[in-house]
Amino acid sequence: MGEEGSGDTVHLLCLAASSGVPLFCRSSRGGAPTRQQLPFSVIGSLNGVHMFGQNLDVQLNSARTEDTTVVWKSFHDSITLIALSSEKGTSELRLERMLHMVFGAMVLIVGLEELTNIRNVERLKKELRASYRLIDSFLGDSELIGDLTQCVDCVIPPEGSLLQETLSGFAEATGTAFVSLLVSGRVVAATEGWWRLGMPEAVLLPWLVGSLPPQAARDYPVYLPHGSPTVPHRLLTLTLLPSLELCLLCGPRPSLSQLNPQLLERWWLPLLDPLRGCLALGPRALPDGFPLHADILGLLLLHLELKRCVFTVEPLRDKEPSPEQRRRLLRNFYTLVATTHFPSGPTEKTEDGVRPAQMPRACYLVLGPGTGWQALVVSLFIRSQ
Repeated sequence: MGEEGSGDTVHLLCLAASSGVPLFCRSSRGGAPTRQQLPFSVIGSLNGVHMFGQNLDVQLNSARTEDTTVVWKSFHDSITLIALSSEKGTSELRLERMLHMVFGAMVLIVGLEELTNIRNVERLKKELRASYRLIDSFLGDSELIGDLTQCVDCVIPPEGSLLQETLSGFAEATGTAFVSLLVSGRVVAATEGWWRLGMPEAVLLPWLVGSLPPQAARDYPVYLPHGSPTVPHRLLTLTLLPSLELCLLCGPRPSLSQLNPQLLERWWLPLLDPLRGCLALGPRALPDGFPLHADILGLLLLHLELKRCVFTVEPLRDKEPSPEQRRRLLRNFYTLVATTHFPSGPTEKTEDGVRPAQMPRACYLVLGPGTGWQALVVSLFIRSQ
């Protein structure tokens, strides 16, 4: 494999559905943002063929050329998103879920009303710039996977019970039901209220915090795409240690000034060592000493009912393939499993009623010589019945 995929390009187009006016175009190459833009003629053609189909009551969802996969998605008959990827083997599922996350990010920042009732295109363009960092993270090679699995990226802290108990007490002291502790965009601990957040905001909020530049404290207005798409809430963030942040989702209260250093010290200073132990969980997700077989190079564990996942490619950094290649392999393998072997519907209807569908218990993918390294790589996915 070597450097395969290093030059893959992803383009994202956002247009007003009624007029076809481009609102923004974002691109990444080799997993990093790039200023490369598609020609206006290409943008017009991609939108034109989609609108032509709609006029004939034909829904155009995706298309493939020799080197590009294209996916279209319309939202509320107001916004059209188009994704193009040159990555070999890119699935429509992966691009479609990315488009859902992108639209969720747009609602998160500007609200649904601004997107479904566009009064001033130029003003909307300016407002959407605040979402670019979050949107660009979906196009690049992220260390997270919630955009694809639609599950919240989590870590397993070494002293989880103690952190959870302190977090619950802190939430009660601040009068806020929605509180979480995040490290590099992953949830370390959260209150019951935070876990009850719907999709996609449950994934988007930690992802948003992880995409923002470091700051000691923030008071950030956000809309909840599922729970409150037209009325904004306040997202308060407080940095306890570098990359380790407290997040509170609230209304008018508490104010940021009420969360003074004395309050933080009273609750979190006694836990300084456990908090420091969380810092390494950003890329690794698993604590030191976690019992893991020595040959496991990457792990994706999903709890489909709770919509949570643990994703890591860091157990053995000194072995091939590289962490970047491992992430790509696991993401591609999950897509294969989700689209081919584990359809989303757990039941199927028969003449006798509804009965559980027969589902495979495991899926294996074997990669050998010719993929860029000598050792065979075996991937395994197991679904409990």
